[in-house]
Amino acid sequence: MNLTKLDVVNTLLRDQKQQPSQQHSHAFAPVNIALCKYWGKRDNQLNLPLTSSLSIALPNLGTHTTLQLIDSTHDSITLNNQAVATDSDFAKKLIAFLDLFRQQSHWRIAVDTHSDVPVAAGLASSASGFAALVLALQQLFGWTLNLTELSVLARLGSGSACRSLWPGFVLWHVGEHADGMDSHGIPLPQTWPDLRLGLLIFHQQAKPVSSRVAMQRTVDTSILYRSWPDQVAQDLSDIQAAITQHDFEKLGIAAERNAMAMHATMLSSWPPIMYSNSDTIKAMQTIWNLRSEGIQVYFTQDAGPHLKLLFRAKDSARIQQEFEQIITLDPFLFKF
Repeated sequence: MNLTKLDVVNTLLRDQKQQPSQQHSHAFAPVNIALCKYWGKRDNQLNLPLTSSLSIALPNLGTHTTLQLIDSTHDSITLNNQAVATDSDFAKKLIAFLDLFRQQSHWRIAVDTHSDVPVAAGLASSASGFAALVLALQQLFGWTLNLTELSVLARLGSGSACRSLWPGFVLWHVGEHADGMDSHGIPLPQTWPDLRLGLLIFHQQAKPVSSRVAMQRTVDTSILYRSWPDQVAQDLSDIQAAITQHDFEKLGIAAERNAMAMHATMLSSWPPIMYSNSDTIKAMQTIWNLRSEGIQVYFTQDAGPHLKLLFRAKDSARIQQEFEQIITLDPFLFKF
């Protein structure tokens, strides 16, 4: 029998409070950027991945979510100070998630959420969004779940959300169990003081093909996808070794290689999926030119046109000179 999200929720919350214990709650969760990507599922219902993945959190950029119990027959949702229609895809997904926690009751809630990055644009807004929502629900109900258990709950909303409960480097362990209880985020202890991340955001619009649709199309139709697990095994091993050894070149090569391989699988799917635009390609070529000049800078790219650059503190001024619009971040200056 195939397990459902409700089965997982009932297992995790068996000994927890079943009704909200307060009227109001608030939580924040950071955006995480995958250095080794999550691309493909072994279980679509539970968002269980085919491979492990590894990310780094963006310092103090993410989603702030406030929950307020209301006397109404329906939920209210606000995103970045704009009311969201309850029949929109965004609202439907959020309400379906909330319904997992009110099986025997009819409480309704006002969800007020603010994202520091463009929504549905390839900047992991859904990951931080569901992580913040789960943290706010824990506070609203008064649950006593640990972060690993909350990571499993967040994964039910958006797979990558399981990595957005911690700062720094986080491994999403692929897991083996059918119920997915062993597939969750695991924070890594290493820090990297001179590592810098640069965000190149080229526009604010939502992407034309959602990550969920693109992922499934790739799995279903890309002939290159069969090599993806082997690619991840190599890249993940290199990235973990690079983090332990503070080997920047190894980190950059593996992260960029992994991103390019993921996008190659999308290009070979049918119909093809191309998230890169002319700005993306121009920025890639600039980065490759910088490397030819001896400047160690690499990029990663998720399911969107935007690039995330990896470089060291000593090269920040040079990178800023090439990319005037870049947002430079120190991922270990975190207020969490």
